[in-house]
Amino acid sequence: MTQSEAAAGRPADETGLWASAITVARLYYYQQMTTTDIAHELGLSRSKVSRLLSFARDNGLVEIRIHDPREHPGQLESMLKQRFGLRRAQVVSVPESAGELEWLQRVASHAAAYLNTVVGSNMVIGLAWGNTVNAIVERLTPKATVNVDVVQLNGSGTTQSMSNAFSSNIIMQFAANYDARPQPFPVPAFFEYPETKKALWRERSVRRLLEMQQRADIMLFSIGALSAAVPSQIHSGGYLEPQDLESLAADGVAGDIATVFFRDDGSYRDIALNKRTSGPDLALFRKARHSICVISGLSKIDAIRAALRGRFVNELIIDEPTARLLAASTPQPK
Repeated sequence: MTQSEAAAGRPADETGLWASAITVARLYYYQQMTTTDIAHELGLSRSKVSRLLSFARDNGLVEIRIHDPREHPGQLESMLKQRFGLRRAQVVSVPESAGELEWLQRVASHAAAYLNTVVGSNMVIGLAWGNTVNAIVERLTPKATVNVDVVQLNGSGTTQSMSNAFSSNIIMQFAANYDARPQPFPVPAFFEYPETKKALWRERSVRRLLEMQQRADIMLFSIGALSAAVPSQIHSGGYLEPQDLESLAADGVAGDIATVFFRDDGSYRDIALNKRTSGPDLALFRKARHSICVISGLSKIDAIRAALRGRFVNELIIDEPTARLLAASTPQPK
């Protein structure tokens, strides 16, 4: 991060604090000076230097990575990258006995830390709201950027209300973390009639958001599955009527991304319910520079595998037990 980015839009006293923290961090990490030497050079006390270093770490100005050649998940990451043609695979170590809720929290923390290495200025970031992305947002570390838009990828309105505090909070908090512009998508999660969707998609205000989605540099999402131990909001929040569930079963659906459903083989274009969804064409996930899927839980194996077959993911962040099952249950391509 540059000092100008860190200072953008901040009061003078806060800007000075950030600039001092960056200076101290560079001396400590780049030049490997001791806190005593830094204090002497800058005319500060050692305690002040320590506080500035803590401030730099706590506010995302410093990112610490550990590269352990003995780390066992590294072999699994290489296998997943090769088998599924991924740009990056990150396997998160978790205690197997802790349960899937704890796994999700560990994976979300890892994803939150990773995002600060890829989110930068002059970007568009697409978010598919849901329980996993919400867990990530709760663990983000602030990082200042300029000229960043955070656009919601799918609507969240229901038959009772067009507004949804859960999805709105995710978009607003994520944007605030990066000093970005939030771009909510105030439409229903599912339309009652395909014709209604087609008509609304012609409106200029909606077209602007759709065009922004098309330009996304980062797509952040998880995968929904009806059988998941930690059910997604779409599947547990009353969005789907009994007849919708019957339709999905008839179409052989394995999972969804941003309320767009797909089958075991990754096909999705002729699934009936997709004609009424507000989510984007899944081809959009294939072209994003960072198509980041964050997922956890053994019950999502079929949905993960299907999404990988559809090539909707180029970066995968996953817990170790689920990654092992995925690798063991997916035959190598011939």
